[in-house]
Amino acid sequence: MSYKNLKTTLSDGIITIEISREAKLNALNGDTLDELAEIIGTLSQNLEVKAAIITGAGTKAFVAGADISEFQGLNESDAYKFSERGQDVFALIENCHKPIIAVVNGFALGGGCELAMACHIRVASDEAMFGQPEVNLGIIPGYGGTQRLTQLIGKGKSLELMMTGDMIDAHQAFQMGLVNHVAKDKLEALTKARVLLQKIMTKAPFAIGAVIDCANAVFNQNTDGYQVEATAFANAFKTQDFKEGSKAFIEKRKPKFRGT
Repeated sequence: MSYKNLKTTLSDGIITIEISREAKLNALNGDTLDELAEIIGTLSQNLEVKAAIITGAGTKAFVAGADISEFQGLNESDAYKFSERGQDVFALIENCHKPIIAVVNGFALGGGCELAMACHIRVASDEAMFGQPEVNLGIIPGYGGTQRLTQLIGKGKSLELMMTGDMIDAHQAFQMGLVNHVAKDKLEALTKARVLLQKIMTKAPFAIGAVIDCANAVFNQNTDGYQVEATAFANAFKTQDFKEGSKAFIEKRKPKFRGT
């Protein structure tokens, strides 16, 4: 499909989604959110796609934040809808049953940091910088940042970052648990992401999706995560992949999962 603000490439079952607004440091405007929602919404039905990488064009920024020009003229009601829209799009990423890795180079600030946190795994380059600087504008993170940052690095550190508006580099983010891996540069980060996804793609697709559901249930106060886990565990026994996986284990060979 053709998009105005996204560039996509598909190779070996991995789709790379590049946010391509380099002149704006890949800032997220409404059109870009709409396009992200559209492409993520199609992943579950696309049999060619097994996994995804989200990154930003160029070397200066992953996503430098939301497009501030769209804030002008918003009233309280508009701002609520603005926040809800971003939260809904990022929830699509977080709840996608196909693994999604954020490859972060340069600035991941505000909405960019929130986008990275919505992905299942984060790989950063040495040049990456993370932050939620919204207090400098007199507002707060609105695309789920207050929730996911606290989940990932803990209440004390997340409050410090959100109240000061300070940025942290890739190595600090790694030490805090915000990113999974740090690579030398963007190319190496993309390579690391592909290696991780290629490994994940050798596993049973149903099981991968179930793991994502169960991990997300940890943070859903309206859900009993243990019940979600027990149900998903039981449902796995109905799949052909379970039969193949158990048979391969007994026969001491690598399983050939088909996602059924």
